[in-house]
Amino acid sequence: MSATADATAESSRHPGGIEIRPATAADWPGMWAILEPVIRAGETFTWDRGTTEDEARARWFKDAPGQAFVAVQDGSVLGTGELHANQGGGGSHVANAGYMVHPDHAGKGLARALCAYSLDAARAAGFRAMQFNAVVESNVRAVAAWQAMGFDVLATIPDAFNHPTLGYVGLKVMYRKL
Repeated sequence: MSATADATAESSRHPGGIEIRPATAADWPGMWAILEPVIRAGETFTWDRGTTEDEARARWFKDAPGQAFVAVQDGSVLGTGELHANQGGGGSHVANAGYMVHPDHAGKGLARALCAYSLDAARAAGFRAMQFNAVVESNVRAVAAWQAMGFDVLATIPDAFNHPTLGYVGLKVMYRKL
């Protein structure tokens, strides 16, 4: 990783006046309003459903070369993402990221825009690839979106995720070079 790249990629503008940019502490209330229902539902993220707000903030905000970022429109947070090294040491050249979108904005391409932002930020920070370790198999929209963004499914780990209504479903490991 470049010592000068701090993964604070320039903000990017999208149709409808949506801006994707690094998150600030002032964005947290809007971010938590998105994260909390997703975490509590337990359907798409491997986080403990009892995660507290303080735990979530500590886990979502990242040190360089990682970052948390937001999609905002007219001052409202519509979606958020986070980027970090997938592993330490000899594996630190591969990035990992996660994204959450407000339900009112689901299905409108915002998750793909957040992903595109993270790919650019990861590239700027010197990462060579991105890997998703745990894409829930039943989250078919996410799987299709990441495949459309150039990710390949390397493996599906059977019964690795206990979905609250579907029971045990697979987790997909997805990867793409930058």
